Amino acid sequence: MLDEAKAALERGRPVVLVTPPAPERAGELWGLIPGTPEGRPWVSLPVLVICADQVSAGEWAASAPAGVRVHAVTGLARSARLLKEGRVEVLAGSATDLATLASQSVLKLEAVETAVVAWPETLVRGDQAAVLDTLLGAARDARRIVLSWNPASLGDFLERHARRALVVGALPVDADARPLPPVGAARYAVVAPDRRGAALRDATDALDPRRPFVWRGGAVEPPAEAPDAVFCTVLPTRPELAALARLGEPIVLLTAAQLPYLRSLVAPLAPLQLSRAPDRAADRAAALHERVTRLLADGDVDAELTLLAPLFQRFDPAEVAAALLALGRRAAAAGDAAPPGRGPTATGRTKVFVTVGKKDRAGAKDLVGALIREVGIDKAQIGRIDVRDTFSVVEVGADVAERVVRGLTGLTIKGRRAQARLDREGGA
Repeated sequence: MLDEAKAALERGRPVVLVTPPAPERAGELWGLIPGTPEGRPWVSLPVLVICADQVSAGEWAASAPAGVRVHAVTGLARSARLLKEGRVEVLAGSATDLATLASQSVLKLEAVETAVVAWPETLVRGDQAAVLDTLLGAARDARRIVLSWNPASLGDFLERHARRALVVGALPVDADARPLPPVGAARYAVVAPDRRGAALRDATDALDPRRPFVWRGGAVEPPAEAPDAVFCTVLPTRPELAALARLGEPIVLLTAAQLPYLRSLVAPLAPLQLSRAPDRAADRAAALHERVTRLLADGDVDAELTLLAPLFQRFDPAEVAAALLALGRRAAAAGDAAPPGRGPTATGRTKVFVTVGKKDRAGAKDLVGALIREVGIDKAQIGRIDVRDTFSVVEVGADVAERVVRGLTGLTIKGRRAQARLDREGGA
């Protein structure tokens, strides 16, 4: 099939590769990309990989085969310099970051030779959908490869940008084109790619299995003794997950962007609770980093930059950011009273309105998990949770209410990005 895919690309026909949403599982992609001639001018970029976020871009750089140089866009200034110097063979970045480089005229989209869209299932339904359309429209002459775990969900997108594409790989449907049933139950833990080793140790410590089985890719070969815990450090295909499920309930370590894929394979799917204090601290730091990254990528911070400009002239911007973070932490630790008109005083409980409800398949346990794992409050500070069709009302300690609002806003719960505020109207 790869020879057929190569021939299709040479004729200008797009190709869709069906793979799990993990760069290390997309090895066939590299066989479809021509080699990079030496001395190529910087205005010609061999391969552009459009990802969901900077974490995904970093995974491409880490998983590239020997001899392939992938530059992940994590800093716009450095990426712009490398592009100008002609030192980039494969450029991987989020749609937003790539659009910024294109607007600066350092990324010449019209000169891109191969455009790879990495698992657009989440991109086409998010804030980056219009940006993605713009990027592909500007790179209209590039060979086009789409990596997808569910091409059937990309009908409109494929019609616009990969019309009559050759599909390579097993589709997740039966002979009558109906979605395949779940392969069984599983649990998961959302971790950064570079923390999987630490997360595996933490999960092993928490469960204390006598006969753990750790699958790191490759053929699933049953051990001599039946395992009492099955861990996956690599995102499995459907057949691999089915084989692992026959050994026991798999525990999959993945990123947040990969969770919708896993939900399409298994049911029921439950989070693995790793709630030790050091883990919660690391998770809170990662969640804060993610929220700040989203705000810088999608938000308008011009007014704040104007306010901070005098400080940047006297101090390093990193020191200014650290000082602001320290001020926020001290205010939270001191239990500052809520501003007038923003709910009850610090005694008793305060209601928080959250834009996630039953129609999102969310339950009270999902909100409790988010409050404990992501926001970092203790279970004793959580009161009654009223989950309704389109929203929920959560009672929390008044002294942590503002912290809960900040922590839940922008957080993804059951596939939906939540917004939170202090409930002034009693949940109406």
